[in-house]
Amino acid sequence: MTRRPVEIEIDSDSGFCFGVVTAINKAEQELDKGGTLFCLGDIVHNSDEVERLCNKGLITITHSRLSEITNAKVLLRAHGEPPSTYQIAARNNITIIDATCPVVLALQRRIKETCDNHPDAQIVIYGKHGHAEVNGLVGQTLGKAIVIENQSELSKINPDKDVYLFSQTTKSLSGMKQITSLIAEMLSPGVNLYPHDTICRQVANRADNLRRFAASHCVVLFVAGAKSSNGKVLYGECLSVNPRTHLVANSDAIDPAWLSDAESIGICGATSTPRWLMEEVRDRVAAIVNNP
Repeated sequence: MTRRPVEIEIDSDSGFCFGVVTAINKAEQELDKGGTLFCLGDIVHNSDEVERLCNKGLITITHSRLSEITNAKVLLRAHGEPPSTYQIAARNNITIIDATCPVVLALQRRIKETCDNHPDAQIVIYGKHGHAEVNGLVGQTLGKAIVIENQSELSKINPDKDVYLFSQTTKSLSGMKQITSLIAEMLSPGVNLYPHDTICRQVANRADNLRRFAASHCVVLFVAGAKSSNGKVLYGECLSVNPRTHLVANSDAIDPAWLSDAESIGICGATSTPRWLMEEVRDRVAAIVNNP
């Protein structure tokens, strides 16, 4: 009996968000001009894409290395940077190629304005400790902002002082809603909470879309780099509706046993996952299921 062809689908909404697309386009445009181009940190949390651009000449550097470079071009990735980075660049005659995502840039400005206009209030950022975007946001407050990653850290907040709450742009809407409610409950009578919904909808809406996509396939391969925070979250969303969801960095990580008896296989990824990488996974899947 002839086996029915296996359906293989790449999620059309997966892949780079607008900010990452812009950053990579700027990097490629500068590399095409020739000369040396440095990038402050990995341009995107995907090692395969970083390697591709490295092969084109992009040199990734750390923040400590930035102080040692002079008379050079440095790309700032979509995550954004604190004011100190721009100050170092000015001192060292560094030309900044600024690829900060417009959504992140607007959030930085809002936080700085809040800090300047309400010096006695607490600025709280719901986000991941040490994340590049969060470091840039905290830098707008000269290090005064309180970072809350989960509810176990709410004790950092003084219940007797007003709170201006912001969020890292890639956090979940449900997480932000929960943190907002918990902070409101802990504040003393008469103390105000000013929550600001600063989550990027292009990223936040992906969770609902991915759950629908994952539920529509027998097996799901979620493609994301090990450093991608967004990838871990969205992979979890897929896994919550489809236990046959597998996290892979690239096509080499696919176990053929995962695909046995699957009538349909979905391929999706994080906001840091390039389309070409999902296409490589698709091609590897096709080779496996067509040559059992």
